[in-house]
Amino acid sequence: MIELEGVPELVDPVMVAAFEGWNDAGDAASSAVGHLHREWKGEVFAALDAEDYYDFQVNRPQVWLDGGVRKITWPTTRLSVVRTSGERPRDLVLVRGIEPSMRWRSFCNELLGFAHELGVEMVVVLGALLGDTPHTRPVPVTGVTSDADLARTMDLEESRYEGPTGIVGILQEACTHAGVPAVSLWAAVPHYVSQPPNPKATLALLNRLEDLLDLRVPLGELAEDARAWQVGVDQLAAEDSEVAEYVQSLEEARDTAELPEASGEAIAREFERYLRRRDGQPGAPGGTAAEGQLGAETGGPGPYLRDPGSGRTRPRGRGRGSAEPEEAHEPEKPDDTEDGDENRDESGDHAGRDPGAEPGSESESESRSEDAAAEEGTRKPPPSPGAAGSEEDGGGDERGDGGTRP
Repeated sequence: MIELEGVPELVDPVMVAAFEGWNDAGDAASSAVGHLHREWKGEVFAALDAEDYYDFQVNRPQVWLDGGVRKITWPTTRLSVVRTSGERPRDLVLVRGIEPSMRWRSFCNELLGFAHELGVEMVVVLGALLGDTPHTRPVPVTGVTSDADLARTMDLEESRYEGPTGIVGILQEACTHAGVPAVSLWAAVPHYVSQPPNPKATLALLNRLEDLLDLRVPLGELAEDARAWQVGVDQLAAEDSEVAEYVQSLEEARDTAELPEASGEAIAREFERYLRRRDGQPGAPGGTAAEGQLGAETGGPGPYLRDPGSGRTRPRGRGRGSAEPEEAHEPEKPDDTEDGDENRDESGDHAGRDPGAEPGSESESESRSEDAAAEEGTRKPPPSPGAAGSEEDGGGDERGDGGTRP
């Protein structure tokens, strides 16, 4: 039996865990738990015995100096507790460590022992994987559970995955068998920029955690870090034409896949969620994860803007008449039925033409000249290349390329 000393009675506790290694692309998941620990000033109350679960040739200990005295930090998993702010404060039990090298079942049972002693109501495990997703779009975050009832009540996906798994999958299944509600949140990280850190993916995980637990997360400098990260990747991609073309192909595939989901109901639901976070209570310094995510995706200084008509994002300055030449407008042809009724004689021919004239005669030449002048008067000049789109198009500066690129 686990005996805990110095841990007060917790209020509606939820365990939030993340592990470095195979399930932590870009260090997004472990950085999210680390952010919660720093912002809410977590206090470590337990650490697992590293000797039981880690291969020190794979995860080596670190040597450091403390006032001239050499000390060793062993790789392990630590547990801390934080209390969230807001009208309904609750406690989070944070679990941050490294994916163990051995004895995974014993590892999970030990964590579940802590959860039982602390009265944990639910376990949320964060993870990040590499995917075919562009860095210019919002980071996809998927919520998964093995509990069908929990999937329905919390708008999650029921797990159907088959294949190799990591400690995130093992811990979630251990919780399910122990009768503890468990959810895993997965962020997709662009595989072409997999190097850590990835603050944009970390921000997306915190944003989804806010929704799941109905709490507000202080950001600190995370939102600004996410914007700076995207600007940096934009610049690197612009320097390599092949990478830029590949990113564009990912954008088009993503936009096509998400187009059916961009319904009025979905947009209204997201906007209500944003308002609920903003108006619920005064946010902590630095804003909340929801506000930071909104700024990183739509209001940041990066070179991508959101098209208000289609919900898609586009590069800055790519409106009609700017970076791309404007499509030529075909001149309108004169309507024979408008002027024709007035200019036709009783025989049905135009009033200015001699029906008996031979082709090429002087009378027919004069008639053709008059018709050409009339046609030129009714023809509208095409818009200049620098002009905004027509009223029907909605204006070139807002529509950009309008989604017409192949």
